[in-house]
Amino acid sequence: MADEMRELGGTQVLVCDPDGPPVATVDDALDLIGAVFLGAEVVAVPASRFDERFFQLGTRFAGEVMQKFVNYRLRLAIVGDITRHVETSSALRALVQESNGAGHVWFVPDLEALTARLRG
Repeated sequence: MADEMRELGGTQVLVCDPDGPPVATVDDALDLIGAVFLGAEVVAVPASRFDERFFQLGTRFAGEVMQKFVNYRLRLAIVGDITRHVETSSALRALVQESNGAGHVWFVPDLEALTARLRG
């Protein structure tokens, strides 16, 4: 499956292909932000596409990526099971809880959960 625009919960979402290129640099994140020009309000990226550094908060990579999306007023959904990362990092667990309570970056297990969040 290629990246594709879908309407989920009444919102235009760029659903990214799980087999697409990894998000390993801030420039890779900026490539995804280009979706705003396609009319997307949300970019749903499979968790498996993120470089391991994203889940190691000491690298600051997650913060840099998340801030880029906020700066461009584009929401980011990290889609998939990140249990193994959260189990080993209380800081990541706190970030996920805080992010999921806000409106810019969400960690969701699947597209159905994202659709439910978008419906409000």
